[in-house]
This record gives sequence, C-alpha cells and structure tokens, in this order.
Amino acid sequence: MGKYEVTQTQHEAVMAGNSDGLNATPSRLSNNPNRPVEQVSWDDIQVFLTRLNQSDSTNIPTGWAYVLPTEAQWEYTCRAGTTTAYSWGDSISSSNANYSHNIGHTQYVGSYSPNAWGFYDMHGNVSEWVADWYGSYDSNAVTDPTGPASGSYRVLRDGS
Repeated sequence: MGKYEVTQTQHEAVMAGNSDGLNATPSRLSNNPNRPVEQVSWDDIQVFLTRLNQSDSTNIPTGWAYVLPTEAQWEYTCRAGTTTAYSWGDSISSSNANYSHNIGHTQYVGSYSPNAWGFYDMHGNVSEWVADWYGSYDSNAVTDPTGPASGSYRVLRDGS
C-alpha cells in the first residue's frame, strides 16, 4: 500500500512517453503536481503498474511487484485496527476528509491526518481501484477473502 495516493507528478513520471496511447496527465485539475491523479481506468492502472515495475525493478526485492490490493487488503489497511465506521470514529466531517463535494475538487495528498498506521486519504479525495471484480460478500467469516474470478465491474473503494 502506498502511504499517499499516486500524485499527478508520480503518474506523469511513469507514463510519459508511453506507447499505449494513454495520456500521461489525465487529471481534470492538471498542473497540480501534489494532487492525486484521477480520470484513469482500471486498465490504465494496469499499464501504469507494468511500467512502474519495469522502471523500478532494481529498487524492489526480487519476486516483488507493485499491484493493486485486493478489496479485503484495502479495507484492512483503511481500518487500521479499528471497528468504527471510519478509522477515526463513527462520524465524518470536512475536517476529517474531502468527501461528497464538501470542497468540490481534489486536495493535495496528505492534506488530512493519516490513519493509525500512517496511511493518508483512505477516506475521501479520490476513489481508488482495487484488484477485485465486484461481487457479493460471503456471509461467513473469511480471512483475507478475494473477489470473484470474473465479473462485469471492478471495485472502487474510498470515496471522491
């Protein structure tokens, strides 16, 4: 998991000069280097991850790779050991997160306090893709579940 959402600067550095026909600066509020990148599809993210793994291969341990987390991994990280609705408690306000158009546009990554494990913007700012296909939750307790093997829609978490 990344400590912050991927910034426009980080996205552009990886995607500049790609031969896949993808825009290296796809954000609506472009030219804001420390705002999160947005306006990218799940498939676009796969190209980004492939390019990131190629360019950063000497900096990550052998056998490791940058990938999207499963929905369960994202949820576990977001909650950071809590059982409340949000990592900070049961209610939300504009002092906790950028959500539901309370500001009307993205904010710089890390503008709000991190959760107990040091991850920023797990609630609000932009929606975040996860690896799983959308599907029903198992009603039984499951440790580190994975989504269905196929489907019509990929899962987005967080909130925008």
